[in-house]
Amino acid sequence: MSKVYRVGVIGCGGIANGKHLPALSRQDKVQVVAFCDIIKERAEAAAEQYGSADAAVYTDYQELLKDASIDIVHVLTPNDAHAEISIAALEAGKHVMCEKPMAKTAADAKRMAESAKRTGKKLTIGYDNRFRQDSLYLKKVCEAGELGHIYYAKAHAIRRRAVPTWGVFLDEEKQGGGPLIDIGTHALDLTLWMMDNYKPKVVLGTKYHELSQKEDAANAWGPWDPKKFTVEDSAFGMIVMENGATITLEASWALNSLDVDEAKCSLSGTEAGADMKDGLRINGEKHSKLYTNKIELGAGGVAFYDGKEEKSTDIELRKWIEAIEQDKDPVVTPEQAYVVSRILEAIYESAQTGKAVYLD
Repeated sequence: MSKVYRVGVIGCGGIANGKHLPALSRQDKVQVVAFCDIIKERAEAAAEQYGSADAAVYTDYQELLKDASIDIVHVLTPNDAHAEISIAALEAGKHVMCEKPMAKTAADAKRMAESAKRTGKKLTIGYDNRFRQDSLYLKKVCEAGELGHIYYAKAHAIRRRAVPTWGVFLDEEKQGGGPLIDIGTHALDLTLWMMDNYKPKVVLGTKYHELSQKEDAANAWGPWDPKKFTVEDSAFGMIVMENGATITLEASWALNSLDVDEAKCSLSGTEAGADMKDGLRINGEKHSKLYTNKIELGAGGVAFYDGKEEKSTDIELRKWIEAIEQDKDPVVTPEQAYVVSRILEAIYESAQTGKAVYLD
């Protein structure tokens, strides 16, 4: 029989209950045996719903890490605690999945990657948008060289009015930033992965607090408190890679725009282009005529049956367990996630100084 991996979860808030715990509960090869949260009642509630019969509850993550029977730890805390907890878990001999972004700072992200390499334990970051059907198909298109050399790309993370008003999303000290580090990180990760290009050369960025101070603002989760809105409401960046390719990144929780897209990318190559604007579209030129192909991604095709489709979060977890089981690199490697963090930090730095940031 195959091994059943024992999992400990550190942080039992929204991302744990909305994503990780439901996905873990659908995996045959894992058992969630430990729950930790600074609010004990949250850990207890999560353990009752998702835990094994003997599940333990903690308020101190260091106590959880002392359990030698735990194989895997999922770090689902605010951004400023990602590095500290992930490194401690790796040093304690656990494999670690950490929610995105990798860390609050690029220096912390680098320390995490170095710790994984030193301990020989697996580390991955929760960029689950790689596992959507459109993303997986487009990745195959890129790997097959069907777009040719991708020299221009756009990373899209735009909301018209959807500012998260709960938790610590608006707290710059805890999170390290706003929409850029929250949802822009997904779009940038997706874009770099499609291009298979992780060598940035220079970054120019801007950020704005133009709508954050509005009172009684329209918002998906109700009006925000301007006094607590300490992060940017929008940020934009231009990244030039070492090979000359250009990426533009747009990220906003609140923008007066009808061009709304989140965790998507547009790619322009020498042979064809692709975008996720209206489903997945491939565009190009054939026999001296232009074409646009829209890919059918549904699992159906039979009358009265829509087909069975695996959730992206389930694919993410399944691939994560496979990487551990088969001792191979996870789909999202720490080295890739570090580059995402380095670019995001450079956009913030450029926005602050008004100067371009050159990267080694």
